[in-house]
Amino acid sequence: MNFNNTNSIVKDLTFNKKAKSKIMKGVDKLARAVGSTLGASGKCVIYEDTMGRPVITKDGVTVAESVVLMDPVENIGATLVKEAASKTVEEAGDGTTTATILAHSILSSFHEYEGWESLRNIKKGIDYSTERVLEYLEKITIPADDRLIKHVAKISCNNDETLGNLIAEAYEKVGKNGVVLMEGSEDEQTHIEIVDGVELHGCKIKSPHLLTDKDNHKSVLEDPYVLIVDSPVENVRKIQTILEYIIKGGKSLLIIAELEQQPFATLLMNKVKGNIKVNIIDLPGFGPSKRDTLEDIALMTGAKVISEELGDDMDMISPDVLGRAKKSVTDKRSTILTVDKDPKILKDRIKSVEKKIKETKDKYWKGLHQKRLAMLSGLVGIIKVGAYSQVERKEKMDRVEDALYATKAAIEEGVVPGGGIALLNAANIVENNGGAGELILLNAIQAPFEKVLENANMMERVSWAESWKEGEGIDVTCGCTKHMITEGIVDPLLVTKSALKYAVSVAKTIMSADCVISNVRE
Repeated sequence: MNFNNTNSIVKDLTFNKKAKSKIMKGVDKLARAVGSTLGASGKCVIYEDTMGRPVITKDGVTVAESVVLMDPVENIGATLVKEAASKTVEEAGDGTTTATILAHSILSSFHEYEGWESLRNIKKGIDYSTERVLEYLEKITIPADDRLIKHVAKISCNNDETLGNLIAEAYEKVGKNGVVLMEGSEDEQTHIEIVDGVELHGCKIKSPHLLTDKDNHKSVLEDPYVLIVDSPVENVRKIQTILEYIIKGGKSLLIIAELEQQPFATLLMNKVKGNIKVNIIDLPGFGPSKRDTLEDIALMTGAKVISEELGDDMDMISPDVLGRAKKSVTDKRSTILTVDKDPKILKDRIKSVEKKIKETKDKYWKGLHQKRLAMLSGLVGIIKVGAYSQVERKEKMDRVEDALYATKAAIEEGVVPGGGIALLNAANIVENNGGAGELILLNAIQAPFEKVLENANMMERVSWAESWKEGEGIDVTCGCTKHMITEGIVDPLLVTKSALKYAVSVAKTIMSADCVISNVRE
């Protein structure tokens, strides 16, 4: 290593209390910006995008991503907490604001109790109380019926009843096996469109260079050809004929395969240069069910699965193996294919899978077959968001996207009392042995409830909470005490759990910091 390299980036070192203080300043600024959007009375945030254009939003994740601070140490603090928000969104699709507020509150509470016990014991206490709170949340969870699903959708849209009803209607139409997407409408009207489609779980974005919609972190291909290869593709020559066919026709290509480094890098380079419209995703499924899943996808798209193990020639794959889809959308979680399903072709395959489900006693295999059935029979609902201006459309689409994920989470895992009440109840009910870590966590989880009231200018009502029954809270739209579940003021369990888990994880990591090494800004 050359220590005399003048081109090296000069670093600045910050230690002890100064480092912790600056980190907290960054966390404070982020939490204040993001927290202002929480609850039915949450406010909008106006920020400049990379082009200097003003954007208005109430979406917590959008606000968080826009925050970059001048001071490098403060920015590190904000960036670390953004990790909690990002992980929450990745797992639950919503909860950015709650995760940010919780992380900030845990760190603030930690500074009050710092020195009471060793850092190790404090972390143990936080972990202990977190587990107890998660157990409590599971205990009070109830399944989401149609009424509650509508309420979840409405609340996640910042109490926009029209959008909430559309989202609930979309999920009702696609059924338990379907998925719901969102895209911009060509006119001012917001409406639903139902099409045949399939969701490939775990087939997420492999590289930022594959994105076509960077704002929403998605790769969208219209009318793509589909290539499915069940064997490693070691060099680009093996798919050269197909690539030439796609480029010549000016078409797009979705590759479902395991590409080695060389062909993957070559395709990325050509994608960036604009030579080809392509997206690459991993093979869906795993183990013995993977082949069945690939064959199901091939059946729906008209593609042929290429497999060296089954004797297919991998030296020169020809275009006649390609299938078609109407659209493919890949994000951080999965890929959704919109296809023209032929009921006659699928009929026999669906019957075959249904027979296997009935005959199989093994729970593992039964679960795999049920997933296949869901894929074969699923629908895709598309909410086309309309508005009178681009600014309005962007703001509505941010809200709808959060609401879609929150609604799906509610359908899958149920709901808990909303408005921060579930965590507030947990703080009052979960056993507290008096340790510093336990006190930190149980004090901190009251913060979302307090922030909801603060945004509604009702902080004086906090003192009332002690007299409430379990599950009761403030409906900030009227200022009165109500039972949250009864009134439909609910949060998806998955969102609340994820926000807490990742906030705790990031906060504990920051607690250990005693030195920050940052790049010197000139």
